[in-house]
Amino acid sequence: MREDTTMVVVMRGSASSADIDKVVKAIADVGGDAFVSRGKNQTIIGLVGDLTHFSELPLHAFPGVEDVIRVSKPYKLVSTETHPRPSTVTVGDVPIGRDSLTLIAGPCAVETEEQTAAACRMAREAGATILRGGAYKPRTSPYSFQGLGEAGLDILHGVARDIGLPFVTEVVTTADVDTVAAKADMLQVGARNMQNFQLLKEVGMSGKPVLLKRGLNATVDEWIMAAEYIAHTGNLQVVLCERGIRTYEPSTRFTLDVSAVPVAQSLTHLPVIVDPSHSGGKRELVMPLIRSAIAVGADGLIVDVHPRPELALCDGPQALVQDDMIHLRETMLRFARVCDREVVTREQDRRVGAWGRSASA
Repeated sequence: MREDTTMVVVMRGSASSADIDKVVKAIADVGGDAFVSRGKNQTIIGLVGDLTHFSELPLHAFPGVEDVIRVSKPYKLVSTETHPRPSTVTVGDVPIGRDSLTLIAGPCAVETEEQTAAACRMAREAGATILRGGAYKPRTSPYSFQGLGEAGLDILHGVARDIGLPFVTEVVTTADVDTVAAKADMLQVGARNMQNFQLLKEVGMSGKPVLLKRGLNATVDEWIMAAEYIAHTGNLQVVLCERGIRTYEPSTRFTLDVSAVPVAQSLTHLPVIVDPSHSGGKRELVMPLIRSAIAVGADGLIVDVHPRPELALCDGPQALVQDDMIHLRETMLRFARVCDREVVTREQDRRVGAWGRSASA
């Protein structure tokens, strides 16, 4: 009787392309499918098909093979079963990974060059090492501000390069992937597109790191399966983002599911960050949610910043202002120290010990 399951072949870091091709050919010869996912330090080959035929192959003896693992989870490439050590995703030269804390900050939407530059400078001064900004904005109402599109992308790209930090921005349609990937350091798939499977494939094939937000009504398993779509293209540079889910509670914009952070970290090797801005929806809720995110072990934070939120074209009530960013910097330092986390800093800050663990030592 045919048993449909999945096995994973973990290749050594020294494995050659020829070694990988031999495994792929052997699987094809017994009627299976092999999906190669090349990470920064390791290649993983997912095998789908008849387990009986796979078991008959001496895969452990193939050149370059480190291990062969049978996977029980529906997600294979992002599972801790296949990759027990947590992964670190690098955006530009900035790491996002376990046991550290990375701050991503900037305007929710790019409105003007002046507004974007001011918000990004505020983010940098608060210790952000990655900038964020929306050029393409999927909105619930067709009458809401939809973003400046490619013009907004150009503004964000120019500001980020002037400031000297990498940036992440959302891509909304498959038609825009190449345009955004040509300028952005990281591509974001928003909550409303979490199960846009063709978009997941396209952003995966771009080769850029991907920030994947949890869907408004998605379970943790569905969220991780969406990440598997990206990994299936050979791109393991994926960061999960918990941004709140829709519940019956109307007092917040969404309900931040802090329990999802350790749950996802136990199931996948991917970094998991938190968006306290879109979950709370109110400026006064952002800082408490930041503290809870750090305490629960989030690998990073992504927050909205605006120099004049009362004039914002998008999500002004949740945007942090200058005074908030000073508080944010102090909060990250204090809570990271208590939780034994190291705040990721810019290279120039590491040299002068401006802030982070080295500054407090």
